[in-house]
Amino acid sequence: MAKTQSAPVAGANGSQAKSTANNKTWFAPGFTVNINASKTNNGVPATTAGGGNGHREGLLPAPEFTTPAQLREYCNSLRAAAVTLSFEVSMGAEILKAVLAAVPDPEGRPLGSRLRAAKVARKMQKSADALRDAAKNAAACYFAFQQEYKEEINRVRHRARRPQQPVMNWAQQ
Repeated sequence: MAKTQSAPVAGANGSQAKSTANNKTWFAPGFTVNINASKTNNGVPATTAGGGNGHREGLLPAPEFTTPAQLREYCNSLRAAAVTLSFEVSMGAEILKAVLAAVPDPEGRPLGSRLRAAKVARKMQKSADALRDAAKNAAACYFAFQQEYKEEINRVRHRARRPQQPVMNWAQQ
């Protein structure tokens, strides 16, 4: 009686279970890039509301520092964006740690999968910490500007005040 050979059983990582239905590789997914370029009547590409320097709308305003208000707006926008990204990346690190902790340890060590997951997620958490530090430094930048240029700011601020209305002196007649 001839011994029949059965198809290989899928391993823990699925390396033996190759399907011809999905021929995309894991490291090179297919993607599409759509570019919408609007043009004015004369054929010149139109710019966005960010100004004529070609700055596209994004998380930050155009880096034009001709007034203290522009510097304040830029630093405040940078701080807000960095804080928001810090929260998102920190949450992503926690999710990554939870997902990777569910992968069984190949050597069967107790708590091995959690240790490996924490080691990987620690790098993403460092990114979240760096974004939090960037937010702090953006606020510190504007504070340092106020401290270093206090004399100039006060000189201009004094001139910018409205002149006081003349007060009627009733004693003088």
